[in-house]
Amino acid sequence: MKDCRPRPDQQIGWVLAILAAVTATPVIAETANFGRFSLLPGFEPAQGRFSGYTGGSYSLSAISNRDRNKKACIGFADPKPDHIMVLEKDFEQLRILVNTGDSDTTLLVKGPGDNIIRCGDDTGNKKDASVSDRNWKKGTYQIWVGTFNPDLKRKYTLTVQQQ
Repeated sequence: MKDCRPRPDQQIGWVLAILAAVTATPVIAETANFGRFSLLPGFEPAQGRFSGYTGGSYSLSAISNRDRNKKACIGFADPKPDHIMVLEKDFEQLRILVNTGDSDTTLLVKGPGDNIIRCGDDTGNKKDASVSDRNWKKGTYQIWVGTFNPDLKRKYTLTVQQQ
């Protein structure tokens, strides 16, 4: 009868392959600090308003240095996303805004599938961050609200607007 057990050197190879896969997996979880919400085209403004607070020392540039438009992804937040946004259908254009009363905030939105990254910083002459973009595909998006200094706590309102 033939022995089908792997040799010790094969076992080590399997262990290393599994370890590499586990360590390559991002820290990002499917839960969020301040909840999950779903939107359909034509949603009411109140359905796109959420609250939370900043905080954390995780560098958002660890997720991505630049977004799809080559904009820098900056700031510090919790490693877990602050919000999970589920788009039930494609949206032609969306805008996501942070309002703290003009604290210096940043935004990082990680999209579904091909992991499209959208980053935002100052909005016009305000220090609060926003992201405005086209072609939001149906799926799950992770949203981080950051600050320029680690562990800085600021209450905010996150608003998603259909444009």
